Amino acid sequence: MLAIAIFANGAKGHSALQLSRDLDCQYKTAFVLAHKLREAIEVEQRKATFAQGSEKEVDGAYFGGRVKQENEVAKRVDRRAAEEKTGKRQVVVVMRERSGHTLSFVYRKESDAIDTIRERVPLGSTVHADEARGWDTLHAYYDMRRINHSVAFSKDGASTNQAESYFSRLRRSEIGVHHRISGKRLSPYASEMAWREDNRRVPNGTQTTIIAAAALGHPHSRNFRRYWQRNRAA
Repeated sequence: MLAIAIFANGAKGHSALQLSRDLDCQYKTAFVLAHKLREAIEVEQRKATFAQGSEKEVDGAYFGGRVKQENEVAKRVDRRAAEEKTGKRQVVVVMRERSGHTLSFVYRKESDAIDTIRERVPLGSTVHADEARGWDTLHAYYDMRRINHSVAFSKDGASTNQAESYFSRLRRSEIGVHHRISGKRLSPYASEMAWREDNRRVPNGTQTTIIAAAALGHPHSRNFRRYWQRNRAA
């Protein structure tokens, strides 16, 4: 329980290196433990459902993978250019119910999330989104409120501020705690931050109990069962 309590205490997550120091154990042990906890949290977070007719916010942001710039200015590249992209960056799409739950999923591009949004967000809901073209399809299914962020963060009742709040937590987790998140591990990190956002006002003791219950009820991890033995064999 001590390990779970320490893990729960990080408002923006807890790195495996810091966890190994706190527990006085090997980095690999802390790494696998933290990922198993994230895996259990993600499964529980995905069980959340949205209320009929409530207001939701939908947004996407790119995380993971980056091009390290050269020392000399003349050798630096424009990382926004298509030919310079690593292909490792993926978009995290968040669906956030105002005064409700937060769900996050990882895709190659925002428009790939349309089917999941339709599956998760009940018809009759009011959906707030920015003016990215990937969300245009949603007008056929929901009462849409669009906000142009080049004009305002909130205007005429439309905003995605709560979705942006989630992205702020995830971004600070990536930059300030983990420093780098692998693309193939992005989904559990994103779900962990969604859970932390939903439980930000829940006492640490209660958070610890919730995580412990999720971990105890979770089956054997397929991704991290005999993880280090598999990597040595490879």
